[in-house]
Amino acid sequence: MPNNKNEPKYQTTSNTIAVKQIPVDRSPSGSHGANKIQIKEQKGVFQQIRTGMNTGLVLLFVLLPFISYGGRQAILFDLEAQQFFFFGTSLWPQDFTVLAWVFIAAAFLLFFVTVFWGRVWCGYLCPQTAWTFMFVWIETRIEGNRTKRLALDKAPWSSNKILKRLAKHLTWGLAALLTGCAFIAYFVPARELYPDIFTLKASFWISAWVWFFALCTYLNAGWMREQMCLHCCPYARFQSAMFDGNTKTVTYDATRGESRGPRKRKQETDLGDCIDCNLCVDVCPTGIDIRNGLQYECINCGACVDACNETMDKFGYQPNLIGYFSENALEGKPKPVYRSTKFIGYGIAAIIMFIVIGIDMNNRSEIQLSVIRDRQELYRETVDDMVENSYTLKIRNKTQETRYYRLSVDNRDLFQLSAQQELVIKPGELLDYPVTVRADPLMLPGTPSPIIFSVSEVGHDETAVFQESNFFGPIFTASCR
Repeated sequence: MPNNKNEPKYQTTSNTIAVKQIPVDRSPSGSHGANKIQIKEQKGVFQQIRTGMNTGLVLLFVLLPFISYGGRQAILFDLEAQQFFFFGTSLWPQDFTVLAWVFIAAAFLLFFVTVFWGRVWCGYLCPQTAWTFMFVWIETRIEGNRTKRLALDKAPWSSNKILKRLAKHLTWGLAALLTGCAFIAYFVPARELYPDIFTLKASFWISAWVWFFALCTYLNAGWMREQMCLHCCPYARFQSAMFDGNTKTVTYDATRGESRGPRKRKQETDLGDCIDCNLCVDVCPTGIDIRNGLQYECINCGACVDACNETMDKFGYQPNLIGYFSENALEGKPKPVYRSTKFIGYGIAAIIMFIVIGIDMNNRSEIQLSVIRDRQELYRETVDDMVENSYTLKIRNKTQETRYYRLSVDNRDLFQLSAQQELVIKPGELLDYPVTVRADPLMLPGTPSPIIFSVSEVGHDETAVFQESNFFGPIFTASCR
């Protein structure tokens, strides 16, 4: 490869890929204008994949709250009832460790994929990317392609410019409002939320939260765009710690492309395959030049790959001058990624987390029992020389169905339960159930004596939950006994 004193130099090791930040040209003479990056719309294999995945995820996000299961919204965070409904499963605050394990497992799974495909999450699955490209698509349909948008930016204000800008921002606002509704629909029943919002019948706080998230979406996807990726997203800052020599990232093959320069089709030249058309920069949503090397701003969306392959095809050159390559592959020493310590480690960690989730879900009880002893008096004596203690049992049915439960105490030869022992509890209901326990004071091993309450579903003894308390009686001396 010819030496070029202006070409940046990168030092690499066998375990890491060096990352160098290259400043983006945002001067008036630069390719993106003074203040805003105008993305050129690009078609190609990777953009078809990205568009398909983004569209599917956006539709899934919007439509999931409308799915019903068992007579209620299938996925719902009911903050008022302090429940999380996920199809046939109800999670209560004490069960939220399961959600913690899910997030940890998702993080390790993301790291696992990152070792192999780099920052592919950002390019194909990140909501910020999906909504940014959606807003760019709306902008392109209304204001035209990149050239027309740049011209419109520089044009003086006129009725045509005002109408186009007004139409764009109104459409952005509608998309943002629908996004805000879609997000809040996971906390408020969707079939009630949308009509209430659009007929202005929603409560103040529900409306406030919908408009808050709508405003966030409008600003993030319409105005901030790449600034979120460059300055706000923490993933961009530590992603390189997960890379190694086998990580496939969007990379420019400098050996083949340099020295770059313009030429006519079928023209004989000593230059490299890069014709310096700058399309890879024009289509980049973060405004970088991938030919300057690996940069943390790159979100691996593949737009520059499709743009470059389109140009290579026109000039009759081999494709993938820019492509998904690993450092080792470019150096001619490819190594299977499954031999990477990071790849194996993150994979094992993700599997362990999924096992923990399974164990936690399997051990999760569908009955909650809490025993509160009457604190006003230790015990009561009855006319038949027995003693009584009073308790309040708080029993919650954590399922989404009405269940029948059986109440009992241990050591039935000693303790007698004075209460109805079969109960009916509605879905999600917390039942405050007062009970009285009697015992012969002469039979008590001491005071206080331990007593264990249990509640189980009728016909399913394996579902029993237990709670220990104390039973108090009179204090006898040894001579009295």
